[in-house]
Amino acid sequence: MTHKELIIDTGYFIALFSKKDQFHKKALGLRFSIDNRKWITTWPVLTEVCHLLTNRAAGNLIVPLLQFHEKGGFEIFSVAETHLPKMITLLEKYEKLPMDLADASLVLLAEELGHGDIVSTDKRDFNTYRWKDHKPFHNLFAV
Repeated sequence: MTHKELIIDTGYFIALFSKKDQFHKKALGLRFSIDNRKWITTWPVLTEVCHLLTNRAAGNLIVPLLQFHEKGGFEIFSVAETHLPKMITLLEKYEKLPMDLADASLVLLAEELGHGDIVSTDKRDFNTYRWKDHKPFHNLFAV
């Protein structure tokens, strides 16, 4: 079953926007097959993307990323204060990986959407994480 939304993780945004990223060509190729779906991410992911781009001397890519959002390229799900208990539970459950705030927000987003269709270069973590405690993610980047 294909859902209309597609969860987008940090690594995919970096791969898509940074020509220096090892997954750039694959990210570009995948983009055309997933453009028919609504992309959605979270503020923690967007913050992580901007931080990593700056650390990789690619801070000049932040403006095009934000312009892409401004033009409707993706939506941003707002994590509310009421979501914090669930995120704390997730961070504790996966502390040995460890899970970061951005990943916790995406597991929460999957639970809100009712599916785990994601695009992530992070195969290890999103093969391990479960939404609703037992449902696996379907990572289109890993296919």
